[in-house]
Amino acid sequence: MTYKLTIIVPVYNEEENLERVETELSNYLKIASVPTSVLFVNDGSTDNSQALIEKICATNEAFEYILFKENKGLSAAIKAGFDYVDTELAGYIDSDLQTAPEDFNILLEHIDTHELVTGVRSNRKDSFVKNMSSKIANGIRRAFTHDGMDDTGCPLKIIKTDYAKRIPMFRGLHRFLPAMIMLQNGRIKQVTVQHFPRLAGTAKFGLWNRLLGPLMDCFAYLWMKKKYINYEVEKSSK
Repeated sequence: MTYKLTIIVPVYNEEENLERVETELSNYLKIASVPTSVLFVNDGSTDNSQALIEKICATNEAFEYILFKENKGLSAAIKAGFDYVDTELAGYIDSDLQTAPEDFNILLEHIDTHELVTGVRSNRKDSFVKNMSSKIANGIRRAFTHDGMDDTGCPLKIIKTDYAKRIPMFRGLHRFLPAMIMLQNGRIKQVTVQHFPRLAGTAKFGLWNRLLGPLMDCFAYLWMKKKYINYEVEKSSK
């Protein structure tokens, strides 16, 4: 089968969630509005995640995986996914499944006229501290990027792959994907999606990397924006 969308699923010590990930994504592939495959990116897990991933991929033709030698973080996992995929579209969802794979179909409704479509989590099912730190971080980031996005941390996105591959990723830049698409003169859109509580496993982000870390990343983004090279070829002999 020729796939149009590859869903990138970063994994770090999520053995308690992977059976449900397989079920939910397998069910989504049956109703996906475009032919879709799944790519696990195992970010150096130290639990039983890799064995489970290999079992899933061995029994599901549309599932593949990448295994890092060591933990490198979410931005690295997403970048590896962008580098690896060869489909027209690249999607992203977290392996905690706090967002619903079925909502990719909502994002797909808008991807023809945009280069990135991201979810905005409706009625978030997180703790007060997590919600407030995210809200503050998003406000600070918007002040730096002027991208108009309310929830760039939402782990449900679709990006046109040729744009995704041109993003100069650095640690923490996964929060700036809409802004980086704008640097390429790409069009971005946010749409409301469902949100659910984490049912198993442990969150990998705390106050530091939800609030203070992103603030520091804003300055890295400003440097990147100043140095970013963007051009269009008008004519070529090839």
